[in-house]
Parts: sequence; C-alpha cells; structure tokens
Amino acid sequence: MYVALFSSSEGPVVLQRLDANGDARGAPRTIPESGLAEAAAELEAGHPRWVWDDTSRWYPVLLGAGVRIERCVDLRLSHAILRNSALTASSRLATAESNSWDRAAQETIEQLDDHALFELDEPVPDLADENTLAEFTLQREAIAAADDPRRLALLLAAESAGALVAAEMMYAGLPWRADVHDQILSGYLGPRPQAAERPAILDAVLARLRAALESPDLNPDSPNELLRALGVAGLMVKSTRSWELKKLTHPAIEPLLEYKKLARLLSANGWHWLDTNVRDGRFHPEYVPGGVVTGRWASKGGGGALQLPKQIRGAVIADPGWKFVVADASQLEPRILAAMSGDRGMAEAGSAGDFYAGIVASGAVETRDQAKVAMLGAMYGATTGESGRLMPKLARAYPRAIGLVEQAARDGERGEIVTTRLGRSSPRPGASWRESQSEAYGEAATDADASRARGQARGWGRFTRNFVVQGSAAEWALCWMANLRRSLHELGGGAWITDAPHLVFFMHDEVVVHCPAALTDAVEAAVRDAAADAGRLMFGAMPVTFPLTVAVVDNYGQAK
Repeated sequence: MYVALFSSSEGPVVLQRLDANGDARGAPRTIPESGLAEAAAELEAGHPRWVWDDTSRWYPVLLGAGVRIERCVDLRLSHAILRNSALTASSRLATAESNSWDRAAQETIEQLDDHALFELDEPVPDLADENTLAEFTLQREAIAAADDPRRLALLLAAESAGALVAAEMMYAGLPWRADVHDQILSGYLGPRPQAAERPAILDAVLARLRAALESPDLNPDSPNELLRALGVAGLMVKSTRSWELKKLTHPAIEPLLEYKKLARLLSANGWHWLDTNVRDGRFHPEYVPGGVVTGRWASKGGGGALQLPKQIRGAVIADPGWKFVVADASQLEPRILAAMSGDRGMAEAGSAGDFYAGIVASGAVETRDQAKVAMLGAMYGATTGESGRLMPKLARAYPRAIGLVEQAARDGERGEIVTTRLGRSSPRPGASWRESQSEAYGEAATDADASRARGQARGWGRFTRNFVVQGSAAEWALCWMANLRRSLHELGGGAWITDAPHLVFFMHDEVVVHCPAALTDAVEAAVRDAAADAGRLMFGAMPVTFPLTVAVVDNYGQAK
C-alpha cells in the first residue's frame, strides 16, 4: 500500500491511500498541518510506502514529532533519475517539456562545465507544490516501460531510502565534544585568539615564512601576493598548491606548507565552525542525497559534512555506555568495476582481501604501487606517464574490465551518454562543447581549433569513464545503507532512533554507527551483512567480495 502526502491549494495537508497499482483507494483525507504527525503515525502502523515530493521537506517535521518512516518514494530524486536515464528515454516523463521537477537536476548538470564529480556549490532548490499523484503516475509508467525495470526500481528505492537516512542522521546528530575540539585546536594553533587575530602558533609559523621569503608584510592568504613573493625568491611556480610546492627546495617551503595546513584547519573547522555547527553536544550534518551528478551525496550549509579532517575527529566521542562502529569499504571502486564488467579475473584478484596485492599475484604488474597507479589511471583517465605505460598490461590481464571503462571514455568523447549499473545516466555535454566540436571540423577550422576540440573531447571522456564506476559505487553505498538502516532498527527492537543503534555519519564508502556498547558485536555483523547483501542485490551471483574495515571505538579519531 502507498500513502501519498501533499499540500492542497488551500494549505492543509492531504493524505491519499493508494493501492499496489498506485490507484486512489477511497477519498482523500484533508487535515491541518498540526495533525500530520498523529495521522502519519496511525498510517505508518500499516507499513505503507509514503509518496511525497521531497523527503527533506516532510520527514524532518515527522521526526521532530517522534514519527519514524519505514519506506518512501521521493518523487524529486526519482524524477531526476528517470528524466535523464537512457532506460526511460522514450517515456512521457522523459520527453515532456521542462517543469519545476527538473530544476534541481538542471542545477547539477550546469556545473559539469567544471567536471563537478564531487560537491554542489549551492543547495538544491526547493520545489513548488506540484500534482504529486500525476507525477507518481508518470514515474510508475516510465519504470514499467523501461528497458530493465528491476534495475531502475532498485535504484529508486535505494535513492529514496538514502533520503530517509540523511534526514535521520541530521536529526540524531553526530556526538561532538566542544571542549575536546577546543583542546585540539589549541594544540595545533595555540589558545583561542580574539576576533580578527591569528592564533599564536599560526602567527609564529607566519613569522618564519615571512623571514624566509624576506617579505615582512606578506599576506599568505592571497595567492597572487604569495606567488609574487615566491617569484622574488627565485621560485617560479604556477600555483600555490601543496603538491607543486613539495617539489621545491627552499627554506620557505616547510613553513609555507605548515601555514597552509594550519590555516585550512582554522578556516574549515576552527572555533567559528565549532560555535556555528555544534549545539547540545551534537553536529547535525546536512546532506544532499543525489547532490552530485554521479549520484554521490553532497552537503550544504557551513558544516562540511563530507570533509571532516583527521585532526578533529578526536572530538567525535560516543556517549557514556555507547560506542562507535566505523566501517569503510576497502578499495570499493575497483571491485565495482570488476563486478559490473563481469571480469572474473579481476574479481578473483580482489577475493583474497587486498585488491592491489591480488593484481600483483596474478602477474599483471610487478608491485602493489604499480597496480594502484594502473587501476586509478584506468578509472580516472590518467593514461599518460607511469599509468599509461602500465595500462596495456592491465588491459591484457583484465580485458572486460578495462574494455568497459575504455568504451565509456570513447562514448563520452563522441558526446554520448553512459549509464551506471542500476540506470543513472550521465548528461550530454553542454552547447559550448558541442559547438567547439562542430567548429573543429568546419572549413575555417584551424589547428588550434582542432587541438582544443580534441582536448575537450578527452576531458569529457575522462568524465564518462569515471561516471560509470563512481556512479555504480554510489548505488552500492545506497543499498548498503538502506539494508543497514533496516537491520539497526530491528536490533533496537523498534525503539526510537536515538535510543537504538543508528547511523550518524556517512562519507562515500564509510559509515559510522552510534550504538550501545553491549550491541557492538551485533552491529558489526549487521554492517558486514548489509554490505554483502548490497553486492548480491546489484550483481547477483557475480563472485565479487566487498570486504570492510571495521573498528569499534570510543572516538572517531581512533578508527584511522
């Protein structure tokens, strides 16, 4: 059974029961917003699947009133997938004129000019109220007529479950000791300074840097000013990025690198971050499921939920009598590539544990470092230098796996789309890309035009090469979390979220569970079982293992 939840034109909330086919069952029920939680709790007892426009709009309200939802259909997230998937390209939903359901997806696509495979710079826009029932009908129609309905149905269920997980993690919060955070900052930076002043240790490092560059008024936070000072010192660099600075030998390099590290800590997770983001002993991460074009999550707000550096993780301390179970999937993306390509040789390489060591044992390359460089080159398109030299060896050893990413790259270079294991498709390149490709082969084209077009084509090919792997890995992570969320609720005997084992943090291929100390063994087993189930859901009997590194700790800093 489904229950559709939406706002009426007059303002009250409407609840409409739907049967298994999505057809209305009985008359709609209109209630004031103040009565939503009570009505939702009553209906939830029947284990429906809720249908609503946006989980982030409705679920936090219900959580705040003590109502947990088991399952939902997030129409906004589902629409973005179905609108762009190659599996539903001929559906009415995919061929319709653009509407407000498309706005969030469009914002993500527009950022691809910068090859945004990671976080959104802006939050996903709110949707205006739409005809929820009509959109649900269109989506079900698109799934039913898809080339592979099972794949898409699994993806949409996992995507919607992920939205529930994100809302619950924001509600529960990550345990955080402000006093310990302050001690950590003081140890790295010196005592908390007055506003607009640099901490003492950072200031001392800056003094060393200015002396080494003979620039007493240097502002190291200005890249242009810093580049000029380095140039005057005879250090000709094109940027102030750490990897480029590490190649240089000069007395200024050590204090400059130290300053950059400490200044980054201060700006990203310093005292201002602490004052702004930690309240009542909790950091409440604000995730954006599907916020990256590959399906990876993004975050919004100033908290930087996906960027908690190791220096401050010691402030993430479990409550008395509780523990953290921290689990991360080992070498996830190479394993995903092996599974989705059906390359049994590569699957066997990962069966013993260390994937890269398995590649060496197979005889494909000579050292573990070579295996890692070659695999990263295959998945990210770094096919020059050492990775380029090793790629032919990898291709001979694992032709199906390397053939898959090579084909994805060629498709991208032609401006075509590629699709993940479960059915999320990449967007096509923008108008400027297509125009550049067209002009490169016109009568008036110059060698420079052709060279630029080839570079752009290769760049888009690198994007599509990684899209199929990173996107499929994101799908695996969603299935993992959805399975784990259900298991943790069962372990808690149906207790309220924060009284039972519950997810408190997620970062691409890592989860953190906060649980009573007596349940750590059961939680660890649940985490491992959920990972194995995710692999079976996505790849069936393909013999690919997804091993986890699991640590039971009192604070997050102990897990690494």
